[in-house]
Amino acid sequence: MILSGKTAVITGCLQGIGRATLDIFAQNGANVFACCQHETEEFTNHIKELSKENGVEIYPVYFDLMDDASIKQAAREIQKSKKTIDILVNIAGMTKDALFQMVSMDQMKMVFQVNYFSQILFSQYIVKLMLRNGSGSVINTSSISALDGNPGQLVYASSKAAVIAATKTMSAELAPKGIRVNAIAPGVINTAMTAVIPQEDMDRLMSKSNIKRVGMPAEVANVILYLASDLSSFVTGQTIRVDGGIG
Repeated sequence: MILSGKTAVITGCLQGIGRATLDIFAQNGANVFACCQHETEEFTNHIKELSKENGVEIYPVYFDLMDDASIKQAAREIQKSKKTIDILVNIAGMTKDALFQMVSMDQMKMVFQVNYFSQILFSQYIVKLMLRNGSGSVINTSSISALDGNPGQLVYASSKAAVIAATKTMSAELAPKGIRVNAIAPGVINTAMTAVIPQEDMDRLMSKSNIKRVGMPAEVANVILYLASDLSSFVTGQTIRVDGGIG
């Protein structure tokens, strides 16, 4: 269990990559502050079973990434626990797809608030806790859309490109203080976000893939696990593609 004794904060735990990361971290011995937008009975039952099966503590934290006050309150809740925070994984995100000329200012503000501004604000609070210990690992979630572009995803791709820029800058600033910062760039992963992709577009994407299939959330979570662990102790400022060879 390569995260035994460590405590992680993970956003977006309700489903998809976030849920898979929560599961894999718990299976590898990490205690987790599992952050979600809202509580569900299914999620509550899931974390109880996950905690029991793996002998770890899982603390649910609910807040709205559209609300800065809510983000601050969540950070305070984590701070009050007096737990040593070793890992932060920013996964929660959203998309509002539209062609360039059809994108509205409201769409831009909403997507950037969730995918970028809220991530930076929450990271500021959590990294402050890491600085007390002189160590830590931050993993941000970008996208191959940020690196390659994708028709209809101007706002999403731009917000995720901002995440990559922030990752590089955070790494440069925080590495001397013992904190590593990296990003992952998932490709087409089997989540609710990709379930709405029209079949024609999915066929086009798969034709560009070396592996010729969509990825599974656990396959992304395994890369996050690597970046969170001491196995990646000399890795910082990087964006790792997890995309099945799309190019």
